Amino acid sequence: MLADPRVPREPGDALKYIPLSTTDPDSYLSFGLTLRERFVSIDPPLFGVTSGQHQNYLLHRLELHADAHITANTRVFLQLENALAPWLSHPSPVDANRLDLRLFFLDTQAKLGDGEFKLRVGRQEIAFDLQRFVSVRDGPNVRQAYDAIWADYENKDWRFTGFTSQPVQYRNQTDFDDFSNRHLTFSGVRVQRRMSATSELSVSFSEFKQDNVHFLAASGNETRQSVDVHYNGTYRGLDWDIEGMHQGGSIGSKDVDAWAFGSLGGYTFSDLSWTPRFGLQWDAASGDHNLSDHHVGTFNPLFPNGYYVTLSGYTGYTNFIHAKPSITLNPLQKLKLIAAVGLLWRQTTHDAVYAQPDIPVPGTAGEGGKRSSTYAQLQATWVVSRSLSFDAEFDRYWVAEALRHAGGHDSNFFELELRWGW
Repeated sequence: MLADPRVPREPGDALKYIPLSTTDPDSYLSFGLTLRERFVSIDPPLFGVTSGQHQNYLLHRLELHADAHITANTRVFLQLENALAPWLSHPSPVDANRLDLRLFFLDTQAKLGDGEFKLRVGRQEIAFDLQRFVSVRDGPNVRQAYDAIWADYENKDWRFTGFTSQPVQYRNQTDFDDFSNRHLTFSGVRVQRRMSATSELSVSFSEFKQDNVHFLAASGNETRQSVDVHYNGTYRGLDWDIEGMHQGGSIGSKDVDAWAFGSLGGYTFSDLSWTPRFGLQWDAASGDHNLSDHHVGTFNPLFPNGYYVTLSGYTGYTNFIHAKPSITLNPLQKLKLIAAVGLLWRQTTHDAVYAQPDIPVPGTAGEGGKRSSTYAQLQATWVVSRSLSFDAEFDRYWVAEALRHAGGHDSNFFELELRWGW
């Protein structure tokens, strides 16, 4: 669009379109940046089981990118990231990453028969659907990237995808010290079929390998093969998203047999004031019924996005049953409000209560009842403009016997976030 000199320019547009050719308008260089500033108050982390104290801190993330379109079908993308966590005691590598290579890939596409073939090679993002199990992990400060080869072919209502990757492992000791290696790999194939103009079905098979892992029931090298089926769509005011995953494989000398299910749906009354949407979310994931036998039933959520349950990180997608009714309101065109109540149980009391992503809460395995907690959630999103938005979330957790027995207590989480992009 900016290749047309008749298009009105805005401040900064001179760096959004820098021609690389005098004859090809599709050959150009573009710069941009995104800024996220988030204030977090958590009282306390992990329900206070590990003697954590009330913490208030900032999460700062600045990303600068250069996007070089070599031709209309080929580009090179590079992004650097600066992520800091002022006031946070003992920040982890997903909280702070002073300066590192966030993304760097070659992207190309070409017509192939009646369809289109796309290839992407390099450090990139991988995310599927609602990002229950494969995500860019936008909840923490440092997003998840993958050193990968990604290819897909799309023809009419069909799409075929294959990828092999080494997920990036993050450090914050020196600049540009993030890495990937063969000790953590994730690969898969995926087939998608558009069932109607507003619905889609997908089936995928993936393999996750990680060396030297430690679960409550097993330790050693982990290999998991996952089969995932996902169906989503809309019909008039109704929307739905349903997904199921089964995992096999091994951890050390033990066999893996685990599963997970996720669903959410709702109905939007578009003719009413504030266009209310009433929703219901129902999820479950297996735990281990016997930590001493030769099988592991604890589900591994792979690369989950914390936004799917709550941003607080109090709830992991492992050994749980989750029911969550909600209401969404739009009092203004650019303002969205969500209120929800979540009910949480363990799938089995023999396994632990888990926090995000799959961290067992100490002292909960085999103790207490099935109920783990109940929470209330309030969210607000205000899109001020194409470049600027604000988000806020408040979560209040009331813990049940399983967590109280381990020394946990009722907990609060609040965040206020600003996003700006150019």
